[in-house]
Formats: sequence, structure tokens, C-alpha cells
Amino acid sequence: MPPTHEVTNQVPPLVDYDVADDPALLEGLRMQGADWAEPEVRELGLRAGSERAQEWGRLVNENPPKLRTHDRVGRRVDEVEFHPHWHDLMEVAVSHGLHAAPWQQQRQGAHVARTAKFYVWSQVEAGHTCPISMTYSAVPALRHNPELARIYEPLLAASSYDYGLREPSGKRGLIAGMSMTEKQGGSDVRANTTRAQPSADGSYVLTGHKWFTSAPMSDVFLTLAQAPGGLSCFLLPRVLPDGTRNRIHLQRLKDKLGNRSNASAEIEYDGAVGWLVGEEGRGVRTIIEMVNNTRLDCITGSAAGMRYGAVRATQHATHRSAFGKPLLEQPLMTNVLADLAVEAEAATTVAMRLAGASERAIAGDAREAALRRLALPVIKYWVCKRAPAHAAEALECLGGNGYVEESGMPRLFRESPLSSIWEGSGNVAALDALRAMAREPESVEAYLGEVELAAGADARLDAAIAGVRQELTDLTDIEYRARRLAERLALVLQASLLVRHGDKAVADAFCASRLGGDWGIAFGTLPTGTDTHAVVSRVRW
Repeated sequence: MPPTHEVTNQVPPLVDYDVADDPALLEGLRMQGADWAEPEVRELGLRAGSERAQEWGRLVNENPPKLRTHDRVGRRVDEVEFHPHWHDLMEVAVSHGLHAAPWQQQRQGAHVARTAKFYVWSQVEAGHTCPISMTYSAVPALRHNPELARIYEPLLAASSYDYGLREPSGKRGLIAGMSMTEKQGGSDVRANTTRAQPSADGSYVLTGHKWFTSAPMSDVFLTLAQAPGGLSCFLLPRVLPDGTRNRIHLQRLKDKLGNRSNASAEIEYDGAVGWLVGEEGRGVRTIIEMVNNTRLDCITGSAAGMRYGAVRATQHATHRSAFGKPLLEQPLMTNVLADLAVEAEAATTVAMRLAGASERAIAGDAREAALRRLALPVIKYWVCKRAPAHAAEALECLGGNGYVEESGMPRLFRESPLSSIWEGSGNVAALDALRAMAREPESVEAYLGEVELAAGADARLDAAIAGVRQELTDLTDIEYRARRLAERLALVLQASLLVRHGDKAVADAFCASRLGGDWGIAFGTLPTGTDTHAVVSRVRW
């Protein structure tokens, strides 16, 4: 090459590494009773870090799905075409049990193990985890109709990814979607106008429009509609038992900021046939467990994105030099990287704790269920809200190189706001936390009992716990202050977990900055004396 084109001081690609080699993840896996799953998580981690898998992720985002409403002679087909590697990503996810598999497993820790695998594999590509998450989350709602659950749950949990438009009971495995929001209501699903009329055979006929339907190529959907008895939950297959297509018409695909590999559609129910799940008038209550589980995946996905960003930023700083030495040896850059690592580790730690709480709640542990009831919306609010700022700072660590698509950082940035919107935006999550405190006071007791397990270990945390106790007794303008309260509750829970179970340097940096106030507004403002090298070593390759 001519000397002007000699490439120097550039960073090698981060490929063929173990994404699961993540101290906070593995510590959480062991702490929450799923240490037996570590070999499979590590196997998936190696696959996720492979050059091949990363290429799949790139290609499915550069070649987004296409809607085919009609065939060449004008018949409706309502199909979505995907890049072939979309199906490769889905096949890996399903074969490793990231979908509904844990619901059919009796082993303790199955749901925690699934969360860890979801965290690892979503770092390859986030879009396809949407239908995977909904398939996992559909089962608790579906169980409100035991007959439907008997037919569909084994297929939703099957280890086979069987793509294609066929009658569900004849397939080797199923994927589930969700269709709730409408154009006039958004989060206010009680304003839905879709109607469901009962038929003589026990089915219902649905007519209406859905503004957002996640994963319209799924085999079955859970949806909300107004039945004679009020807002109710229904199961709709794309193909009816007699082999005919259900009257679910795809109007268009959304042109989204991120999550571009995944299809999100506006759909029309034009006399579509569905079956009631739960009781008439109790649709929100029926589907709430689906929402809770997808919220956990929102948290897990955001934590995974933070981990991805922190690792990529640190890898760049390790191999890139400026002003005479590697960026990693520049004190200010080390401050930034350590701050990113602290945020990512706190998110991962609390995600795994919530996975454990969910597992135990499913098994009937009332105290863990109460903890989850408050902690889930609180952490959904905070962790998902932190993801975009974290992604922007990680991207900036790569400078101009980070602004270029080949780096992968723009895709991370575009993806980062989604989880804060999905399953209830920031306000919805914060207000849901208030609802939990008002209607289920045992959730407050469970939360305080959890954070006080770390009492006496750190003076800054002790002061923060006392402050939270005080705030919880003050109901003045409580709705106006909902975001501030949710933020404080989240930070105290994260700090208590890090102090009890996390790395000492990470816990100290978190308490000093997030609780002690020795912190600026932007990342990279950790206090003097922070052991930044010890923190950064946990995200360095």
C-alpha cells in the first residue's frame, strides 16, 4: 500500500470472545440458585461473541423486514419477509430455551438461567428478542384458560423454531405476539375500542384496529378487546383450526428509530376469531403477568446493552493511543470507562436479583412476589431510563469511529430508548410503583426488608435507606414526585445489592457517586480516589 494509506493506531475487531465472561452476570447466576446453568450460559456466550453471530446481527438490521399484503393476483397474504439470518437468530434463541421453555421445566433456577441466556444472546442482536420475550411472557396469561394452555403451552415451550403460516397445533413449535395498544389510547388500554362479540360455539369475533402489534408474523397473539362484560383478553391464532386464515390484516409496518430487524405492525381485525382468556371484564388483570415478565426482559435487555457499550468502549481505549499513550492510561478516560462499568454492573446485578424474585414468586413465595411487585416497575423505570445516556457516552468513547455504522455503536444507540417505552413508558412505570405502594403495602415492607440486609455495611447507604423511609411517609404531591421517588428506590436497591454481593471497588464507587452525591451530571465524574482500574478490569478484554 502507498504510505498515505498505511493503517495504524486502529482497534482490532472484538470477535470470538465469551460474552458470558461477565463477573456480575455469573455472580448473579450463582447467587440466585442457577449455578448449574453456567456451562450452557458460557456456551451461548461463546456463540454470541463469534464473528459469525455478529455478522447475522449486522445483516438483519441492514435488511429490515418487508410487508407483503397481497399476492400477484390480488389475494391477501399478510406476510412479513425476513432476512434469512433472522431465522438463524431465532433458531439459536429457541433451541437454548430463551422463549417459554422454563415454564415446562421443573428444575430450580430455570427462569434465572433463562434470564442470563437472554442477557447474553441479546448482545448479538436485540430486535429478535422481542418475539422471544413475548413467547416467554404469554404463558402465565394463557393459563387463565386451562383448555387453551393445554393445547398451546407445550408448543410455545418446545425447542423447535418452526417458522411459517400453518395451523398452530400442527407445528413443532410456536411463537407468540401481543396486540394491546390502539391509536386513541396508547398506554391507556381501557380506552380501547376493538369489539369482541361472542359466538354460539364459544369463540368471539373481533373487529377493530391495533396501532402497535409486536411481531405480527407470530403464530398466536394475546390481545385486548371490549366484550359485553368489559375489556377482556383473547387468544387469536393467525391460522384457524380448520386451516383457514384468520381475518387479521396487516396494514403497514412501522418505520422505527431502532429495533429495525423486528417487524411492528398496524393491524385490522376484520371479523377475526379469538377465544377468551380469563374472565370477561378482567382483561388487564389477566394480561398483567405477561406485562410483568416482558418488563423484566426490558430491564435485562437494557443491562445487556450497557454491558455491550462498556465492553466496546473499554476495548477501544485499550488499543487506541492518543497524546503519546493508550487511551486506557489517560486518567479522564479511565474515569469515564469506570463510570460506564459501574452503571452497567449495577443494572446487571439488579436484573439478576429480580429474575430470582420472579422465580420464587412463581413458586409461591409471597414475600418475593411482594418485592417484585414494587421493585419491578421501579427498576424498569430507572435502568431503562439510563440506557440511552449510557449508550451515547459509550459511543463517544470511540470518537468519530463510534458514529460510523460499522462500529455497531449507532445500532446500540438507536436501540437504547426502546425498553423505556415498551411495556409502559417512564411515567407509567413510576405511577405503577405508586399503585403498588398504595394497594399492596406488603411490597414496601418487602422492599425495605431487602435493602436493610445491607444495613451497617456502608454509611452512605444507611443514610440513603433512612431517607427513603422518610420519603415513603410523605404523601405530599406524591404523584408529582413519582419519578424522583422511583429513582431513589432504584438506586438504594442497586446499592444494597452491590454492597452485599458485588465487587468492593464497584460498590464503593456506586455509593460515593449515586448515593453520596460526590458525582457530576455526566458520566466520567466519579470522585477522586475511586479505584477506577479495578472497576475497568471487569469490562476489559
